[in-house]
Amino acid sequence: MLKKENTARIIFHIDMNSFYASVESALNPELRGKPLAIAGNVEERRGIVVTSSYEARAQGVKTTMPVWQAKKNCPDLIVMAPSFEKYRAASEKMFDLLFEYTELVEPISIDEGYMDVTDLQGDLSPVQIAKEIQQRLQEEQHLPCSIGIAPNKFLAKMASDMKKPLGITILRKRELADKLWPLPIEEMHGVGKKTMKKFHEIDVYTIGDLAKKESYDVKLQLGKNGQKLWERSNGIDDRPVDPEASGEFKSVGTSTTLPQDLLRIDQASQVLRELSESLQQRLKRKNVMTNSIQLTIRYADLKTITRSHTMLNPVFKKEEIFDIAMLLFRQNWNEEPVRLLGITGTQIIERSHATQQLDLFTYKDHSKDEKLYDTMNNLHKKYGDHSIRRGVEKKGDQQNGNENEAE
Repeated sequence: MLKKENTARIIFHIDMNSFYASVESALNPELRGKPLAIAGNVEERRGIVVTSSYEARAQGVKTTMPVWQAKKNCPDLIVMAPSFEKYRAASEKMFDLLFEYTELVEPISIDEGYMDVTDLQGDLSPVQIAKEIQQRLQEEQHLPCSIGIAPNKFLAKMASDMKKPLGITILRKRELADKLWPLPIEEMHGVGKKTMKKFHEIDVYTIGDLAKKESYDVKLQLGKNGQKLWERSNGIDDRPVDPEASGEFKSVGTSTTLPQDLLRIDQASQVLRELSESLQQRLKRKNVMTNSIQLTIRYADLKTITRSHTMLNPVFKKEEIFDIAMLLFRQNWNEEPVRLLGITGTQIIERSHATQQLDLFTYKDHSKDEKLYDTMNNLHKKYGDHSIRRGVEKKGDQQNGNENEAE
């Protein structure tokens, strides 16, 4: 029996190893044990490695590396385009297995989630349960994972990163000084490049540096987020494992009923540009990103259609939202009068959990979504260079009336 009165929680963080590549190998046994990379636009030099197997990594293949460089480092490299339907199906099976142990499972992305096993009754210890889960995922689904075990979510997340692949790591609060504090601050979950720079400005270079700072000084420099990170560095995190949390913002959207029926592409472009800006603000306010953009078109006769596009990486910027929404409109508008337009972000992910395997902002000169850009190029050729373009900053902060938010 695992639980005693007033005992600390026992939290697992399950992190699948090289998930996309592992799924491909699971479905095709001939790929197992071979250097494999998943990349966009695999036939072109501009293609970028999204993720790779550990056999490929051992030969110098890295995420965000151009395909040509990856093949140069690893001549035997097998390169495949991503297949999201396969990955989603594999993710569902993986989480189904976790739910066999407890209802307290919180998916936070396609390939990672938390479990609270504090109340789990049985003869197995937490480590034995973790080993069983890891072994079953490997044997039944051919999917490797690493598992962090800790008294809270933050420490469990940090623990799962400490040994990959197929690691099981326990991180206790009394071990923070030895295991956690020596790590560079940029390796702390929730610290990105901008936050790292702010920490460096106050001489915080390791997690231990942060933990030893006065909380007031950290909050003064970084606001509420600084206070939260200071607490995390000291092992303080009381967030529950909430099965409903991942569904809290299943979608975030905005729409507008038009004062007059829309009849032209340029009218649609203006409306979609404003809706994209509104959606960016809402995503930012909720601190989430979206993996899929859905466009809603309601015609004057009240016939309504929805069409969506799923991206390789989550987005939140209005320019990216607009490009996709405008593309969907071009592809699906039947040239009849439009009464309502709406844009919704679905497959919502917390920004802190958006484990992008391709840095959209650092590598924006590379194609983050090859199919989208190929289609856009074709539309440019057909309709002209300015038929679809990046959004521009508007003067003022105008928004349409009658906007509704879907969550």
